[in-house]
Amino acid sequence: MALEDSVCTLVPYFTVQDGKLEEFKALGEQMVEATKTESDVVFYGFSFSGQRAHCREGYTGAAGILAHLENVGPLLGEALKIASLDMLEVHAPAVDVAALQEPLKDLNPIYFTMETGFRR
Repeated sequence: MALEDSVCTLVPYFTVQDGKLEEFKALGEQMVEATKTESDVVFYGFSFSGQRAHCREGYTGAAGILAHLENVGPLLGEALKIASLDMLEVHAPAVDVAALQEPLKDLNPIYFTMETGFRR
């Protein structure tokens, strides 16, 4: 049975400084462990292509994104000392996009409003 797709995703891309990839991966592992305790996370993990990193993450709603950023804030701060945040996308239903615009404004995300789709 298909459900309406209301999962909110953050789509960050990072470039890790030369010589710092293993340190960034270790911070990523810590973020994964910290995120396991969050009740509104649907999926979360890191993937890599050379010095580029991507965090694949989905939440049940805007509140889950905000709780996650609060939870991993110190670890993310450490990661941003050794990597640049090249791009951040938010994919979410309109109500969640509206709820995230003010709290995420300093991260300068690109917002995509989910209009049609399903999930299983």
